[in-house]
Amino acid sequence: MKQHSNTIPGSAIRGTASGVFFMAFFGTLWAYTGIMGLQEFAAPLWLASAVAIGVVLIIGGASLVRASRGIKEQNEIIDASTARKGKRIAVRFNIVFAAEAAAIAVAIAVCNATGHTALIPIVIALIVGIHFYPLASLFRVKFYHLTGTLLCLLALATLLFLPVEASLGAHHINTYMSVVGLGSALILWGTGTAVWFMGKRLLMMSRL
Repeated sequence: MKQHSNTIPGSAIRGTASGVFFMAFFGTLWAYTGIMGLQEFAAPLWLASAVAIGVVLIIGGASLVRASRGIKEQNEIIDASTARKGKRIAVRFNIVFAAEAAAIAVAIAVCNATGHTALIPIVIALIVGIHFYPLASLFRVKFYHLTGTLLCLLALATLLFLPVEASLGAHHINTYMSVVGLGSALILWGTGTAVWFMGKRLLMMSRL
């Protein structure tokens, strides 16, 4: 059983913690976008709730980091090949992240130049969704495919079936911003929660 624990290094658990941090931050950022899209219906309570969810996920990720330090002291052995593999993953992640950021910047510029600013949240959600596919193979996290698919479907369904704006009485809602923003937040928070529990499972396995 002790030999099995050596197969779960602390770096793997810290990797899941990083995923939780990313999902917490960007999920909360999307929630802010969605709440702003509600316009007159936006309320401080909504923002406070979104921040609270993000904080809970960050605390969960931090707990994984703290727990992983003990594993490293007890049974983690990192050889040169493992270190090189980690560096390759980091380089590929940076490439994917940079490509995503560049694509978003270009998309925003094109939407602004063509006068289709309402499409910005939809296009960004599509780009973010697509970028989860290479991450799924890079980190060997299969449910990232589901995350990417849900984000893309959310963006496309909003574009095809919902109006740009909607009215509720005398109040107006930016439908694209609110639906895509809040929907993306829920998807990313859900993904962050799944990654958090995956890290906890790895932690339990490392202690067997």
